[in-house]
Amino acid sequence: MNARFDLFDNELAAKFTKRFANSSLVISQSPLPKSTQELVSLRASQINGCGWCIDLHTKEAAAAGETAVRLNLVAAWRESTVFTEAEQAALALAEEGTRLADAHQGVSDETWAQVRKHYDDDQIAALVCLVALINAANRLAVIVHQKGGSYEPGMFAAALD
Repeated sequence: MNARFDLFDNELAAKFTKRFANSSLVISQSPLPKSTQELVSLRASQINGCGWCIDLHTKEAAAAGETAVRLNLVAAWRESTVFTEAEQAALALAEEGTRLADAHQGVSDETWAQVRKHYDDDQIAALVCLVALINAANRLAVIVHQKGGSYEPGMFAAALD
């Protein structure tokens, strides 16, 4: 199945998409570790079934040196030994922040306490903004059926120029 609509071919959508994507620069330039950014983006994208974003974040993480073992275990991070406590806190926040409709409380106090334990205020700000941003990106791609598989590392950065 092909994409329903090309967000980069329509003038209005292209303007929005470029501005939306540029907002990610604030997060990528933050003190939140790049590996954590990719793991969080990958996990939210898995939950949302966004093939385009799973493709992008898996390949960008691998290109940055992330191991295949860790990438393959993101979906089962609770049942894995390869993630730090800080990464586990970030992945829990990503899951709870993505599954808002599934949990009456949203992000639990326990998860929030773990995030506070491992990250400073600037990292938390980046993490919260990242969860919101990746969920919005997932929705854009899923709505138009943007498929995964053709992404090459660096394409996203090149699109921001």
